[in-house]
Amino acid sequence: MDSKKFVLINIILLINFTVFAQYGKQKNADNLFNKFSFVNASEVYKTLIENNFNTDYSIRQLADSYAFMRNPDSAAVYYKKAVEQNHVPIEYYYKYAQSLRGIKDYKESRIWLKKFKDFGGTIDDPKILKDADFITSIFNAKQQYFLKEVSFNSKYSDFGAYDYHNSTFFTSSRDEGVSTKHIYGWNGEPFLDIYEIQKDSNDSIVNHKSKLKGEVNSVYHDGPVTITNDGKTMYFSRNNYNKNGLAKDKAGISHLKIYKATLKNGLWIDLEELPFNSDEFSTGHPSLNHDNTKLYFASDMPGGLGGTDIYYVDVNADGSFGSPQNLGNIVNTSKNEVFPFLNNEDTLFFSSNGHQGLGLLDIFATITNKDQTIVSVLNLGVPVNSSKDDFSFFMSEDGISGYFASNRDGGVGSDDIYAYHRILPLKAEGIVNNAINNKPIPNAIVILFDANNNEIAQLETDENGYFEINIDRDTDYKMLAKQVKFEDATILLTSKNISKSATSISANLSLNPVQNIVVLAELNTIYFNYEQFNIRQDASVELDKIVRMMLYDYPNMVIRIESHTDSRGRIKFNDWLSQERAKATFNYLVSKGVNASRITKYEGFGERQLVNGCDGSIHCDEKNHQLNRRTEFIVIKMK
Repeated sequence: MDSKKFVLINIILLINFTVFAQYGKQKNADNLFNKFSFVNASEVYKTLIENNFNTDYSIRQLADSYAFMRNPDSAAVYYKKAVEQNHVPIEYYYKYAQSLRGIKDYKESRIWLKKFKDFGGTIDDPKILKDADFITSIFNAKQQYFLKEVSFNSKYSDFGAYDYHNSTFFTSSRDEGVSTKHIYGWNGEPFLDIYEIQKDSNDSIVNHKSKLKGEVNSVYHDGPVTITNDGKTMYFSRNNYNKNGLAKDKAGISHLKIYKATLKNGLWIDLEELPFNSDEFSTGHPSLNHDNTKLYFASDMPGGLGGTDIYYVDVNADGSFGSPQNLGNIVNTSKNEVFPFLNNEDTLFFSSNGHQGLGLLDIFATITNKDQTIVSVLNLGVPVNSSKDDFSFFMSEDGISGYFASNRDGGVGSDDIYAYHRILPLKAEGIVNNAINNKPIPNAIVILFDANNNEIAQLETDENGYFEINIDRDTDYKMLAKQVKFEDATILLTSKNISKSATSISANLSLNPVQNIVVLAELNTIYFNYEQFNIRQDASVELDKIVRMMLYDYPNMVIRIESHTDSRGRIKFNDWLSQERAKATFNYLVSKGVNASRITKYEGFGERQLVNGCDGSIHCDEKNHQLNRRTEFIVIKMK
């Protein structure tokens, strides 16, 4: 392989690696964004913008990230860039207006709010608009989450849904037919128990057979739960009781406590009460962080800010616990904060009736800075929140689905579990394949252009020829695919007039191979020794590449063989010698299984087609003469 080809291949490999890395970064940034890890997401979006990869999309995502981090100055800068984009979704007019409010530019904010309305935008909830905290207004500029029914609700209280591996755990008072002594006097329903069903089960019949196996469920309230990463330990809430029944404090109130259980032979047993429980106050609603080093919970223990607050304790390597730490006044208020949950990016979600919301208990997410310090909270808005109590939020590892519970109107029980999902960005996805044999083309470069032919992004197909990239709705695009062995191909692509529920559109491209065997087979030129026509060892390696290509990649390809000599020797002898070289090449290919009918001609041209000036008029060294002693291959047809 000559040095120029080596350099070219390395450049291509470097470009391909870079292109692949950029799209991987975009997927990672979106994943972080969906999990409310806005600091980390913003750093990746900035890198994508610097590398000019899907810039319009990344600018909008970066603007949102800055807004949710309570940074209106930076948010306004990038929202300004966003609203200058062609076909930008109109909610960005609203978001820009709200970020301008955040920097107290009320005059300009009113201009963009009017533009939002003029383009058909509506402001559904006046409570959100009047919110002095602009990030909630921005988050709710469009619906973030969509709801779907779950099959396992009952006419009683159901909440605390929590996915772990292939199971869904939840808390329910559905245990009908129990004796009246096991009825909770507060609401006339049976006491709560913990249930386990197969994840994504469509079976609506969930009865006592689905109760958690072991010693966790008692005759009083049990649940909800959280489970360690290794699946061996469960933490759960339970009523404080003893052999005489519910244990009560001096005021006659029975409190919650947190316990842990161990999984042994399919049973949750060996219950232990955690050391920071008390008969005088409640601790409940446990949730672990991603590496199980901290346990979060709600408590009305003395020293809080009022009502119930969110606390955490360190979980030490030896299984002991640290002292409870109050999360402070950014999270906690003078009222009630309950049901903490941490996703796998350690974003904390909780319910509160002390922060500004839409009704009673609302669900909030915390926003952290680079030091992972909580700096603000964000109301998740409708439809997750309602005018009633909304609580026990759970987010799956994918960051786009999960559960929460609510006693809102329209449910089947006193509390119901709701599943939610987040609409993913629309993506174009497809396969780049070989137009002759339909085989996928790995490492092809796909370039996306806007309607004005401006490049938006480059990406690379995987080993199956597959690619995907986020695109905007209601927009026209052009897409080009190329690979060194193929001719470029272009298609027009549109995301207009497609269903709002669609998450992808097809963008397949077929490339015609270049009719150049040297390129197709990654062939080095075949050379011969002076005045000889035998196939050298280095030539046989190259010829084997042609054999593989003709037998497996292009079984209908037809070629012609042309051989040559250098200028030394008599013309008649060189004509004969080149013909023998062509014949030797032909015989080699046929001996390896290539049908002779697929080689239309093997022909020698003597010294008539030199590749350099070594025609005898100047002195040439052996290296330059060698370049003329060669065989070349011409594609006659591909099919």
